[in-house]
Amino acid sequence: MAVEPASGGAGSRTILHLGLGSFHRAHQALYLHQLRASGEERWSITGGSLRDDLAPTLDALALQGGRYTLETVSPQGERRYEWVESIAEVVRFDPTLARLIEVGSDPATAIVSFTVTEAGYYLDAKNRLDLASPDLAADLAGGRRTIYGALAAILAARVAKGGAPVTLLNCDNLRSNGVRFRAGLLEFLERRGEQALRDWVVAATTSPSAMVDRITPRPPPDLVARVRAATGRADAAPVMAESFIQWVIEDDFAAGRPAWESVGVEMVASVHAHEEAKIRVLNATHSCVAWAGLLKGLSFIHEDMAVPAIRALALDYVAEVLPCLDTPAQPSPIDLTRYRDVVLERFGNPYVQDTNARVAMDGYSKIPGFVVPTLRERLETGRPIAGTAMLPALFFACLMRWHRGELAQPYHDGVMDPARAHAMLDERDPLGAFCREPLLWGPLLGDARLEAAVRDAHGRVLSFVAS
Repeated sequence: MAVEPASGGAGSRTILHLGLGSFHRAHQALYLHQLRASGEERWSITGGSLRDDLAPTLDALALQGGRYTLETVSPQGERRYEWVESIAEVVRFDPTLARLIEVGSDPATAIVSFTVTEAGYYLDAKNRLDLASPDLAADLAGGRRTIYGALAAILAARVAKGGAPVTLLNCDNLRSNGVRFRAGLLEFLERRGEQALRDWVVAATTSPSAMVDRITPRPPPDLVARVRAATGRADAAPVMAESFIQWVIEDDFAAGRPAWESVGVEMVASVHAHEEAKIRVLNATHSCVAWAGLLKGLSFIHEDMAVPAIRALALDYVAEVLPCLDTPAQPSPIDLTRYRDVVLERFGNPYVQDTNARVAMDGYSKIPGFVVPTLRERLETGRPIAGTAMLPALFFACLMRWHRGELAQPYHDGVMDPARAHAMLDERDPLGAFCREPLLWGPLLGDARLEAAVRDAHGRVLSFVAS
């Protein structure tokens, strides 16, 4: 797809972004800011949220005209501050989504992007919609709480205004995120009986897959004061992140795109190798050390990495992953050993202050998305899974603490049904019930080798906790 030429004023193009949380503002919004700073001012972001949990942030951003400070910090402790100005309009939360629909239906809006977290796509192991979700059920009846309900309203309004093509760009940690999101959207429209709109989506939109990467913790309480001391600005909506950043996108855009490659975005034909490395090496290992850290009573990821036993868990797991990602039939274009080392260095950054509570959430999405593929591939080839089985065993131990009310911080999970989970953990053999939970295991459900490995790993987790 041709890149839109740089220009300002007339002919400006809009990216509508759904989900103005910390990650978007530390990642996608920064890339566009840097592009605008280079002279390509034609593109800007209008952003809002589908939920009211970001209302205070959106209010603060709106008062600042969409501008905010990004603090980045390197593993060596070097802090840098950037005043980000790519968000032209902040849409305060409104359950009708009226302004978001208005912007999304405007032909000048060429891209609708979104960050709603992995759980926000309501997909099961077969990439079908999870119809048990109350939010999804409400949207199938006409609501606008999920990404599917919101986009159905936006795209229907767009068709009513002439149906200009548009790109739907997923920016979440979901494997094959463009393909899977698109399948979910098309199924959603089919189930709602909106066949004409479904046909238009097929013909007039694209959904490129993308890989996004930057560790972005929740803004710590002292960030506002730190920004004021460093910049003199009284910023009510700053965000912080590590210095590392990466964005890889399949170059398949329906209505033009910014020249992102000029500011470091990798535009590729296929994102598969990059996303597999990111999801299995970084995301899964991140969850591994967070669950282990919670069980040891630690608060931060960098504290976990200073514990030799936790670092060993991470290395044992990655040792089983790398042979799956680099095979004679499909050699990886990435130096995976180097990638592993960079990932562990990033986790050890003591200045990011990333919490175990944040990284440990959404295990019901992370086990099937991050861990099951490695378990399945190794079992299919008869290779051991002792290192990988430690991850679900660690998660199970954390769930048991949640069940007993022993976690220091609340546990959030967009897929887990708390009542169902409590009932599972109340069974006579809760570990066996966990190993037979359909939401977690997909194609491995009922595999005796899996249950045996997780039971063995659970014994090692108990020893780890007691040591």
